Amino acid sequence: MPILKSLGVADSKVPRAGTLPLRSSRNPFEEVSGLEEEEAGELGALPNGTSCRRRATLEKLAGLSPFRLGKTPGRRAGSPGDGQPRSFLGRVLSPGIRRSSADFGLLARLQGIRAQGDEEAAGEAARRLAFLRLGRGPKPRRASLAERVVPAGEAAPEPPPKVPEPPKVKEPLSVLEILSLIQQRELARADEHILELEAEELASSGGGAPGPPKAEGAGGGRRARDVALLYEALQREMWALVRETLAGPGLGAGAGAGAVAQLGQVLVQEEAADGRRGPEAARKLRARWAEAVARAARERLEAAAPGAPGGLAGQLEALRGRLLEDMGVVRGRLAPSYPAGLGAFGIYLRGYHGALAEWIGAAARRRLPLADRYALLHWHNQVYPREVLGLVDMVALENGELGPLLSPGTLRGLEDECVTDVKAQTRAALLRVLQEDGEHWGSTEDWSSNLAQDVCELLEEHTERAPRISQEFGERMAHCCLGGLAEFLQSFQQRVERFHDNPGVRELPPDTYISRTISLVNCGPPLRALAERLARVGPPESEPAREAAASALDRVIRLCHRVLTDLLFQELQPHFSKLMRRKWLSSSEALDGIVGTLGAKALALRRMQDEPYQALVAELHRRALIEYVRPLFRGRLRCGSARTRSRVAGRLREDAAQLERLFRRLESQASWLDAVVPRLAEVLRLEDTPSIQMEVGVLVRDYPDIRQKHVATLLDIRGLRHTAARQEILAVTRDLELCEVAALSPPRDRAFFADIPVPRPPICLSLPLFLGRLLSPLACLPWPRPPSPSPLRRPQV
Repeated sequence: MPILKSLGVADSKVPRAGTLPLRSSRNPFEEVSGLEEEEAGELGALPNGTSCRRRATLEKLAGLSPFRLGKTPGRRAGSPGDGQPRSFLGRVLSPGIRRSSADFGLLARLQGIRAQGDEEAAGEAARRLAFLRLGRGPKPRRASLAERVVPAGEAAPEPPPKVPEPPKVKEPLSVLEILSLIQQRELARADEHILELEAEELASSGGGAPGPPKAEGAGGGRRARDVALLYEALQREMWALVRETLAGPGLGAGAGAGAVAQLGQVLVQEEAADGRRGPEAARKLRARWAEAVARAARERLEAAAPGAPGGLAGQLEALRGRLLEDMGVVRGRLAPSYPAGLGAFGIYLRGYHGALAEWIGAAARRRLPLADRYALLHWHNQVYPREVLGLVDMVALENGELGPLLSPGTLRGLEDECVTDVKAQTRAALLRVLQEDGEHWGSTEDWSSNLAQDVCELLEEHTERAPRISQEFGERMAHCCLGGLAEFLQSFQQRVERFHDNPGVRELPPDTYISRTISLVNCGPPLRALAERLARVGPPESEPAREAAASALDRVIRLCHRVLTDLLFQELQPHFSKLMRRKWLSSSEALDGIVGTLGAKALALRRMQDEPYQALVAELHRRALIEYVRPLFRGRLRCGSARTRSRVAGRLREDAAQLERLFRRLESQASWLDAVVPRLAEVLRLEDTPSIQMEVGVLVRDYPDIRQKHVATLLDIRGLRHTAARQEILAVTRDLELCEVAALSPPRDRAFFADIPVPRPPICLSLPLFLGRLLSPLACLPWPRPPSPSPLRRPQV
């Protein structure tokens, strides 16, 4: 038959089923039994002395037993197995010998050549066997071996004790069979056989540590090359499995989890084998597994980022989504499939962390716009630690913590670039805003300034984003923006001064001019608040910039307040000129004009913001009272009699009450000014010296800027000259001036008498005696009075 032909057996030695003679007088099975009798001599007898008959086997017919180990009875001398090399077919079919990759290559080619002939022969044999079954009829029941051996009527002997069969030796697999296991992803079994093959290679090489094969010229054999090729195939399948389990989250807990478990078992087996191999020959599959995880993570992240819209910020958001998705798959499905000792979750997390560090590092090395730098720094410092690492189990990490995505030097460089760009961009933007806003100051059209709002928005865009990245970066950005704000406010101050010095501004309508000035004043509070906030956030070295910004704003606000105050008091000057005259004692016309004008103009000033408005009203309050008492200290009145002094004091108290009600209605906070006129009135009204001394002491205590010349002028008004009482009263003023507390100058907004000039004291000349009879012995000639003040001009700051 074709099968036996392939085994080298001649057809003449095998009786064909179709050629056996069929005799009608004898049963076909009798010939078979006769054949068995002829063979009894060769096979021997049973223990009870009877012959043992059995059918002819393939071993008897062909004379060989390719499926048995050792020497086979009946094999002719010189056959394979008697110290001679086995044939190729014997090596392939023998179960105790591992087939190499080369043998299986030849066997595959041989089988391919004979495939067609074997199919035809198998069909012909099947037809002949079917014909024989029809000719013999049904198979008769044959007696068992015990029935044939034991005579009838005798008890059957006890069966011999069963000899335990020797344990079956595990048949080693060939290289191709191991490769087939790898392709079927039975990775743990394949690795076991590879380790056995490696041990055989070690034994055949005479000992030594197993490891990666050497080149053939250096003594490496075929088996060592087979081990190396199998390890390469095993690793390719393992790393492909790592990629597929990450890229295919839809894999269930069945085949996918089983394959991952096989991969983990291989890692455990190889780690144990590395302990036997030694450090130099270790294959370190666990480290290569971590590298494969990192490569798969890099591929996953690179595939997620490019297609995201929104620039770098959109790409970072896509990376965040991919990280959370993949780490969810690792935590829920992959990590539980690995052996616990491998720390699979930590390996995957470190792999993704390293891949993300490479991606972000490459992005940081590019020339990024300012918005992308902000997005990268914020994602690195806030989003990734809070929204990615904050959602994973950091306890699963072997070393506790992950390293930073970017080095401190790279982060510092990004921050420096941001600060430099912000300084340049804000400086240009602020100057452009000031230029655009200043073009409308001198126009007569209805317009409202948004200068402060625009400046705050430009700077707060950076001062609010930087602290969200890190506190240190927020301090640096605040210091940068504060310096830019101080430079801008100095330019703003210079432009305001040029605006008020421009003669063309005087041609504007008064209401328009006042409105423009109020708009400039209203820029102060928000810009001052911004400077204070930046100084609090910034480092200590930001204080000089804060002082420069505050000084520029103070100059602007003082200038605008003086401009508004001068405009108002130019209109009030005719009313103040009517004070402290004889008509003033009997008529309230002058004061009514003052109160009416101040009340009307205050409505326009109310458009000012609260802080500068309170400062302006306090200045108006102080200035109004200064202008009110100025004529008194000029000596317009002389109160020689007690009745005149009483009338003047009463009028002063009435006017003081009316002014107090006016400025209370205007929400003035300068309540310290309410008592100045009543105190002066008391000094004029009192008659006894101790009371006058006490009142002067209270006046000096409440208004430390009052001087002896002011008190001497009051005494001159009441007619108290060159007497002992005058000297006693002035001594109180002198003592208080020498006091250390009174010597301190009050702040500028609390000064009152310092802004009130007084005339020089009179000079007394002694006339000749011959004129004494005609004139009084002393002629008291006062100094010429200073000329009346001209219309106030806008002061320079």
